[in-house]
Amino acid sequence: MNLIPDIGAGIFLGAFFGLIALGYSMVYGVLKLINFAHGDFYMVASYVSYSIFAVVVVGHQTGWLTILWVGLVTMFAGGLLSVASEQIVYRRMRGRPMLSLMIAALGVSEVLENSVLNIPAWGPQYRAYSVSFPSTGFNVDGSHYSWLQLAIVIVTFALTAIVYLIVHRTMLGKAMRAVAEDRVAAALLGVNVDRVISAVFFMGGALAGAAALLGGLYYGQINYLMGFTIGLEAFTAAVLGGIGNILGAVLGGFVLGILQNVGTGLVGSQWALVFSFGALVLMLWLKPTGLLGERVGQRM
Repeated sequence: MNLIPDIGAGIFLGAFFGLIALGYSMVYGVLKLINFAHGDFYMVASYVSYSIFAVVVVGHQTGWLTILWVGLVTMFAGGLLSVASEQIVYRRMRGRPMLSLMIAALGVSEVLENSVLNIPAWGPQYRAYSVSFPSTGFNVDGSHYSWLQLAIVIVTFALTAIVYLIVHRTMLGKAMRAVAEDRVAAALLGVNVDRVISAVFFMGGALAGAAALLGGLYYGQINYLMGFTIGLEAFTAAVLGGIGNILGAVLGGFVLGILQNVGTGLVGSQWALVFSFGALVLMLWLKPTGLLGERVGQRM
């Protein structure tokens, strides 16, 4: 059986997973918070981009420039939503047991899902993007891939590089790593902890917004319940790569995407998730910290 096409398609799917997992992992790296609402930031951002396209584009093809500015707006919306949840909910619960924060994250997720459900312009139905994207692309070993699939990979690598440079080459990144290491000591040294944490949430939400636009363009439709599944897969990718590790989150996304597509080719689509998550369990049994995992207290 030729698995090359499945691996190729898995790379594109994995780039999508990795982009969402990157935001998941950043928040965990600083706060050690498993933010179960992260998938719903993606979901709401998808509806924002859907609404913009519904106004700007009416059933015809659109250019890359339009997609770029819609993407920037969507990223900004995702970042603002993430910061708002941090300031309204998570900031007030700092110092509480981690279980309380995780339950609060589930509460935020439910609020976002039911808010979208009750907005008349969005509602419970599947909403189709009003953008017709060209199916042209390129062939590799007899398999066809679209330019949009390639764009997903390029955007994922570009945003990962930007995040990595911010974290490891800027004063903000130094402050992030200080807060991740010891929040109290960082505050005593003059670091504005609240501002740093808000910046981390904004970056995580913006990454979810970028993935929301790309996912909407690729799949062509959205639904208010999709955040749960996407969030679960992103969390899985982050754990697989080593949660809290920037490069590990993206690597975990690629591995998960390839496993899902290879599983589809080997055992059928109905068993693909069983195959991929079974492989995940086996890998974590052999290496519990993930592919690039380190000691949790030192990750970022």
